[in-house]
Amino acid sequence: MLRSSNNFTRTKSSMGEDFTTIRWTPQGTIRLLDQTRLPLEEVYLDCSTLDGVAEAIRRLQVRGAPAIGVAAAMGLALSAQTLQASSFSAFYWGLEERAETLRATRPTAVNLAWALRRMLALAEKFRDLPLSGIKARLVAESETMRTEDIAINRAMGQNGQALVPDPARILTHCNAGGLATAGYGTAIGVIRAAVEAGKHVRVWVDETRPLLQGARLTAWELTKAGIPATLITDNMAAHFMGRGEVDLVVVGADRIASNGDTANKIGTYGVALLARAHGIPFYVAAPVSTLDLRLADGRQIPIEERAPNEVTELAGRRIAPNGIAVANPAFDVTPAAYLDAIITERGVAHAPYSESLARLAGGV
Repeated sequence: MLRSSNNFTRTKSSMGEDFTTIRWTPQGTIRLLDQTRLPLEEVYLDCSTLDGVAEAIRRLQVRGAPAIGVAAAMGLALSAQTLQASSFSAFYWGLEERAETLRATRPTAVNLAWALRRMLALAEKFRDLPLSGIKARLVAESETMRTEDIAINRAMGQNGQALVPDPARILTHCNAGGLATAGYGTAIGVIRAAVEAGKHVRVWVDETRPLLQGARLTAWELTKAGIPATLITDNMAAHFMGRGEVDLVVVGADRIASNGDTANKIGTYGVALLARAHGIPFYVAAPVSTLDLRLADGRQIPIEERAPNEVTELAGRRIAPNGIAVANPAFDVTPAAYLDAIITERGVAHAPYSESLARLAGGV
């Protein structure tokens, strides 16, 4: 083990083993697969403090809306264990303060805020228990959320694979697989389910600039799963669509407004435009917890702006001139008009999304 100064330790695992994105350890720490080290190293972080979890989320060591939600829930439960208070009111105030620290790490991913609200509601529900009992229930709830997420992704995969022809050449953007969730994946879960159903699938993997989540993460996941995949740069998608070599597109989401406008990794909007121009179905796969029905449309979705060095540097080496201005939005919003369907664990939504999403959400 290599000791770090950032409230976690690192351990290495054999590349041949199956991976786990996030879990509790017997020692009561949170073990995360460090996605910034993939695909060259499989390194796990053992986070022992709230600040360690918050830093891991902020630095994209754990990423993807569902995985961030689970990590935030576990981080809040972890921090609650050391929270000293003489009353429930004082305990709850401290819990809210810690939740705000986590909420501020990634403002676009609605699953993070959803998970924290669920944890705070649980604490309120059991306010009459001794604080030790509330703390134990918070840990148990975060583990329940991890287990639920995997089951949700499998159900989503089954719903989505019905839309996949046999054979199929599928293009995806960024990483919406097991690494972006507690396991199995959203968009990649649809692909996995199609393969498990016996369909013959090949995947085009957009590299996804500037942080190369497709090249580093999706390509790694699909190779590990034995699913045929070909890596392309983002600006090659139109070329292969124009040659008739893409049958459908499936991507994930970080937040979906009530009208179906969808925020996902930067570049997704462009892929949707290309798909529409070539008459190719474009699907979004996301759990119901990613819906934000409070928002009328995508113009209200906050877009995270990340550090300039993610654009000016590549693998730690500067590739742009000093002094150049940089814009680095982490997400863009694809208008609902360019979606053919939104796949959830409860079913598949079609336009008009304001009606179909509300039905699937069922008040959640």
